[in-house]
Amino acid sequence: QVQLVESGGGLVQAGGSLRLSCAASGRTFSTYSMGWFRQAPGKEREFVAALGWSGGTLYYADSVKGRFAISKDNAKNTVYLQMNTLKAEDTAVYYCAVTRGLSSRSVSGYDYWGQGTQVTVSS
Repeated sequence: QVQLVESGGGLVQAGGSLRLSCAASGRTFSTYSMGWFRQAPGKEREFVAALGWSGGTLYYADSVKGRFAISKDNAKNTVYLQMNTLKAEDTAVYYCAVTRGLSSRSVSGYDYWGQGTQVTVSS
């Protein structure tokens, strides 16, 4: 069982930045592939970014490419999502997720999920 706790969300003006963190329990964090997803009101949960367990595989949604960056610190059992040049359409609840398998763009590709953190971008 893996527990994930996100933090770092909040209210920011368009053009601003936020860094989300996701702290994971467990001693095998370095073997997990990680993903960030988001869900806006009335919409389905959508893929944002993913990072393979070795750090060598990176995926981004087209809508965030060049603005967001996913990374992880194995020593801290934490994965990050740096979000720059935020837009109103980035407003959503952001979730981190992990899998012992390969990184994926699909919700169904992940085994454990955090509770989510709200990001609100004012225009």
